[in-house]
Amino acid sequence: MAYNVAQKLIASHLLSGEMTPGAEIGLRIDQTLTQDATGTLVMLELEALGLDRARTEVSVQYVDHNLLQADSKNAEDHDFLRSACQRFGMWFSKAGNGVSHPTHMQRFGIPGKTMIGSDSHTPAAGSLGMLAIGVGGIEVALAIAGEPLYIKMPEIWGVRLTGQLPPWTSAKDVILEMLRRHGVKGGINRIIEYSGPGLSTLTAMDRHVIANMGAELGATTTVFPADDQVNAFLRAEQREGDFTELLADADAGYDITEEIDLSTIVPLIALPSSPGNVVPVREVAGRPVEQVVIGSSANPGLRDFAIVAAIVKGRQSFPGVSFDVNPSSRQILQDMSRMGATLDLVSAGARLHQSGCMGCIGMGQAPANGRNSLRTMPRNFPGRSGTQEDSVYLCSPETAAAAVLTGTITDPRDLEELFNLDYPALQLPAMSSVNLAMLEGPLPAEVAAQVELVKGENISSLPVFAALVDRIEAPVILVVGDDISTDEILPAGARVLPYRSNIPKLAEFTFDQIDETYPTRAAETRDGSGHIVVAGANYGQGSSREHAAITPRFLGLRAVLAVSFARIHWQNLANFGVLALEFANAADHDRIHRDDVLVLAGIRGALVAGTEITIHNRTRDEDYAARHRLSTRQVDMLLAGGLIPWLQERRASETGVRD
Repeated sequence: MAYNVAQKLIASHLLSGEMTPGAEIGLRIDQTLTQDATGTLVMLELEALGLDRARTEVSVQYVDHNLLQADSKNAEDHDFLRSACQRFGMWFSKAGNGVSHPTHMQRFGIPGKTMIGSDSHTPAAGSLGMLAIGVGGIEVALAIAGEPLYIKMPEIWGVRLTGQLPPWTSAKDVILEMLRRHGVKGGINRIIEYSGPGLSTLTAMDRHVIANMGAELGATTTVFPADDQVNAFLRAEQREGDFTELLADADAGYDITEEIDLSTIVPLIALPSSPGNVVPVREVAGRPVEQVVIGSSANPGLRDFAIVAAIVKGRQSFPGVSFDVNPSSRQILQDMSRMGATLDLVSAGARLHQSGCMGCIGMGQAPANGRNSLRTMPRNFPGRSGTQEDSVYLCSPETAAAAVLTGTITDPRDLEELFNLDYPALQLPAMSSVNLAMLEGPLPAEVAAQVELVKGENISSLPVFAALVDRIEAPVILVVGDDISTDEILPAGARVLPYRSNIPKLAEFTFDQIDETYPTRAAETRDGSGHIVVAGANYGQGSSREHAAITPRFLGLRAVLAVSFARIHWQNLANFGVLALEFANAADHDRIHRDDVLVLAGIRGALVAGTEITIHNRTRDEDYAARHRLSTRQVDMLLAGGLIPWLQERRASETGVRD
């Protein structure tokens, strides 16, 4: 049978199920990735699971999100993460070493391997011919402990690339074109696989840009073949021995197909406040710009910084524009310096920040209220920047550089006339500046067993949640619309992220961007009947942070009734014992109002039987039908109160000993 690349990756790691779209499959996981915004909970979950040592081939913990040390909280969490890596036999990437995705690609990514990460942009590793999927932290913890990953088998969406990108465009414009065509829901329950002759013109790091922002389409992951471009990348990283060719069979097919002629791509830009709100740059040219930020996992390659440096070389940033540069890894910063790009950027007025996510996660670099900020980042959800009334645009490095020089949104092609500037021809170093100094490898097992976890006062234990009840009678204390992101459920940024290991404190920020009264009103239901949230389509899009499921549950959330859910958040809700139901009739969403009391009866039996659940609105004397998409395994897990209690029950039944 002829297989495409995605099918080959899945088939070679398939432990259970069949490769039929919609069926649940279990996959063996080779590698894991965690970062500090989500990794502390993963380590607490490993402790709760009683793990002795990581059972994966490679597991790496990165410190790249919470780098600002305004007080002791972040530093203490970094100490905790380092001690956990030592205890559990994992790699530790120190603060300042780099953003997890490009750094992992440089140092650990291997064609043909599977990887999951507690970061929704984990699919960036698909640029190397890996099957890399973003999931909730608890699922990463289970993979580290040797458990399979269970997902619904996605459809495979084949995108054939032809032609070659014209000057003043780059890989960011390719993924923005996909978002222009399909929006933030277009990839749900799909793996995107790129093929065709146009691939030969895209480097492995170009492909990283495209794979990274496949998450913004809602895709399960993105896959590229492991071909000559991947081999060249690994050779430059002095890891050519890790290369294995992985190509689609000549007559392989796809569930859905599409074609993009790269030669027709024009500079594109995503308007506030969604990655799917994409238009040609020329349509919005002339809007004033106050901030430009270069960096993040969405444009992490050396060429992404070097092209900006070449465009601004010998010129000055426009008065009133804050020109910010976040090198994506220490290694890339070394390469930038070696080729002179760092000097060109600083001479042009750039503010050089440390290697990390920084403004992408709202950790500094917050723009002024209502002032336009152009960023080479993956997301611009409301408030994600750290400013509640933000106005963030997403664009390519070329478009960002044009704004640096002009102070307005400018089609970079216009720089030829405005500055008599030809599109720069870059000469990048043939070999990377490999730097392992800030990577700490696993300790020997006998040494690791003696390590004590270092817990500062800001690190709390995981909350214990009760099993799902058979009847819920609870008020609806929040009604929201479509495309609510996890940034809106639980914000990131310097105000909130330092409490990521302190669930009671973190819960105080839940939904506060939408309704600042929610935490107080929700807490009042916690010890009683609990409460319900009603949502529109694509609820929980964006970041994989499981905190967005845990803190509402901690505050008494029992069920979410939505038109539809984003994949990762839907799974996270089940992982922590929250009932996620979808309206059988989407129009019923508008019939429910805040403070209505809903009654759900016979829940456990309906879940096991797979039948619809009737929801009675006691306030309005109306009934609505709802359904779930849980597998038998997930139903058992939900009934137990979540993934950890279910796993503990399973192990107890196998050993005859309860924890």
